[in-house]
Amino acid sequence: MASNGALQSLVHLLAIFFFVFQLVMSKSFGTSVNMTKAENVVEYHVEKPELVAQMVERSLNTSRRKLSYMSCGTGNPIDDCWRCDPNWVNNRKRLADCAIGFGKDAIGGQNGRFYIVTDPNDDDPVNPRPGTLRHAVIQTEPLWIIFQRDMVIQLKEELIMNSYKTIDGRGANVHIANGACITIQYVNNIIIHGIHIHDCKPAGNTNVRSSPTHYGYRTRSDGDGITIHGSSAIWVDHCSLSSCTDGLIDATRGSTAITISNSFFTHHDKVMLLGHSDDYTQDVKMQVTVAFNHFGEGLVQRMPRCRHGYFHVVNNDYTHWEMYAIGGSANPTINSQGNRFLASDSHKEVTKHEDAPESTWRNWNWRSEGDLMLNGAFFRASGAGASSSYTKASSMAARPSSIVGSITATSGVLTCRKGSRC
Repeated sequence: MASNGALQSLVHLLAIFFFVFQLVMSKSFGTSVNMTKAENVVEYHVEKPELVAQMVERSLNTSRRKLSYMSCGTGNPIDDCWRCDPNWVNNRKRLADCAIGFGKDAIGGQNGRFYIVTDPNDDDPVNPRPGTLRHAVIQTEPLWIIFQRDMVIQLKEELIMNSYKTIDGRGANVHIANGACITIQYVNNIIIHGIHIHDCKPAGNTNVRSSPTHYGYRTRSDGDGITIHGSSAIWVDHCSLSSCTDGLIDATRGSTAITISNSFFTHHDKVMLLGHSDDYTQDVKMQVTVAFNHFGEGLVQRMPRCRHGYFHVVNNDYTHWEMYAIGGSANPTINSQGNRFLASDSHKEVTKHEDAPESTWRNWNWRSEGDLMLNGAFFRASGAGASSSYTKASSMAARPSSIVGSITATSGVLTCRKGSRC
């Protein structure tokens, strides 16, 4: 027999469906009713089907989590989904059910076997040894990649990932540092969780293997921490990133369905680029969620810098920027909700509309809703104020900005020990 809690959750789920059905029929969704005399058929037309679909999807996701997992009560929906489990070592793949935002469908290696990295070396990028991280990520099968022990991995060349991979650093102190770093190129379903990524450097002008059956010549890389290039269904969670040559995370060339969450960014100039160039219009379909991150000490700009697409910047804690926090060009839609912005004494403006005169950028849809502005911080909004203009830049419900400090307090790599909660 089902427990009282399970029955209550089922009742809750049915109530949600009834509520959403009522909304669909209501005038608030622009419903029109047409009755044909011949057939007495009632036809309902919904003017905003995307909004209806989003509400149903959010309700389903919330209810599934309530049915499956007990909440830890932190207010962070990702962490509450898995961190309360002291047996996380044996339930690692639960993490893949906890993504939110535009990257919520990234399953990584959930349907594959575990691969244990035992060797931190990267001696041969064309013929990687079994047991190395490079050997793991190039395989064609889904894999959930974990680490036998603490290690610092200094990559000789870019780590070129294949689809359906999870890199899960929980239970070990894993650094990818002091060499080339991670490239996610023309693949899908990637989860990167619990990894320190720092001091990344350019590499290339040599051959690198990307699958068991293919290697090819790579030109010079930029030295990003994580490069996302022409890829989709990507989730970066609870990573700590700093001090790379170019960007910490750059997503370009038509990448989409990305969530960057619960991560800690420090000591860097150009933090996050979302969109290849003003001329690369294929990025108009890009959708990225940036949520529950802490943008901390020593950051200058691009948290993120956006082009063309749709960007939901929600419940992040900004405690330092030397030029600006959120910027962009080429008419991106930026939906800033429930963030906390603490300005320095010298730089107050959160935003920067780049590479266009005011007569152009004042039509770009940038809004601040429920953001907490401290020490004189201000957000220069532009474009339409109506919520309907931000439908494609809305990916989750924002929490109140007053609790951002608590829900981002454990951003970055967590300390996870067997037998206790992370």
